[in-house]
Amino acid sequence: MKTEDIRKFIIENTKADDFSCLIREVDSHETRFAQNGITQHLAGPKMGITLNLSFGKKSGSSSTNQSDEKSLLQLIKTAEDIAMLAPEDPEHIASAKEIQLPKIDNVSQATLDLSPETMVDIVQRSIDKARAMDALVSGMCEKHHHKLCMFTKNGFHGKDEFTIFGHSMTLKKGDVETKVSYDSKDYAGFDLDSLFARLASQAEALKDLKSFDAQKIAVILRPAALMELLRYMGWMLNRRQSDEGFTPFTGMLDKQCFGELFNFSSTRTRDEIIAHSFITGWGMPEGIPAQQTQWVENGVLKNMPVGRYWAEKTGAEPSGIFNMYIQGGDVSEEEMMKMVPRGLIINRFWYIRPVDMKRGELTGMTRDGVLYFEDGEIKHAVNNLRFNEIPHEMTKRFLALGKEELASASAIVPTALIGDFNFVDKTNF
Repeated sequence: MKTEDIRKFIIENTKADDFSCLIREVDSHETRFAQNGITQHLAGPKMGITLNLSFGKKSGSSSTNQSDEKSLLQLIKTAEDIAMLAPEDPEHIASAKEIQLPKIDNVSQATLDLSPETMVDIVQRSIDKARAMDALVSGMCEKHHHKLCMFTKNGFHGKDEFTIFGHSMTLKKGDVETKVSYDSKDYAGFDLDSLFARLASQAEALKDLKSFDAQKIAVILRPAALMELLRYMGWMLNRRQSDEGFTPFTGMLDKQCFGELFNFSSTRTRDEIIAHSFITGWGMPEGIPAQQTQWVENGVLKNMPVGRYWAEKTGAEPSGIFNMYIQGGDVSEEEMMKMVPRGLIINRFWYIRPVDMKRGELTGMTRDGVLYFEDGEIKHAVNNLRFNEIPHEMTKRFLALGKEELASASAIVPTALIGDFNFVDKTNF
């Protein structure tokens, strides 16, 4: 069945007092390559349907990846059976009502038109460039066309559609290994030559690697690294968790708890990144309009994401983070290196995990190359390091911000110079 037929079928056959349904569709092409050879090409559509329904305050949920009548009837019956057996939910609220949603423009025709043959050519060119360096390259070239439809018994009907193109490459030569990636809704902005040149430059810089002890030191976080760190902090901004005392932002609304240089919003004004029409919640049908929202302004916490239940209980407006726009400045990386006696340039982080949610402390490791600079010049690469940091406190040590860049399909982030970044240990990978 097509999406509209599924919607009508569920509405006609559901006996529950209330329901919400979310239909996700994606048509994907993924070309994987490893050690200078194509290893796999996966292609085809996928569908997922999640139905959440209730009898009074007793709720049940079920999911399927099939859209024939028999599967949909089973989906409905399973959710209804679960609801009848479930205890009453003290936090039950009615499904979302009809509401005007923001208009969207998240589909790139260039991404839609990208053929498997062109994707294979991109991969082959990547391999040829690696071979010319006597190196090995691995990664994935991918494109995705997503469609979402959500509807409820109370009249909410939202549709969302977006494209994503991505190309990642990990280069290995001898003991040197480093990675770059491009992730955007629009294939038209992709430049393989530029991306591979950055990869080759990172690999060259890592050849002269020296041991470096963990310490507090100034860092230049490139956009991908800053995005990865702040994305985890964003989860701690949840209004309910803060109201209940589980995050560092308890009682901090409208107060200065970030550095004055820090401005963070979810925006509908930057065409480079995806801006959804509605927010679905943690995989469940929430139906919150994705409105332009300033979360932090000049270091002041102005708004916090809040789900429909907690919004109804507290009188707040439901909201959520649907993309990340961190306002930048105009300081170049070269100028940043001259602003401090010495420091490290960080390409990316990984294995980021919470240490203390109440304090907002995170730990994680550097990856894909760490460069040591002194007296305004890059001297050599150093080993990877583990950090322990509290991101909102870290923003108070922002010394300068660079030009904003596309860090992912849903994030625009600048380079940041930060004082006294807290590294606590060396790592071997």
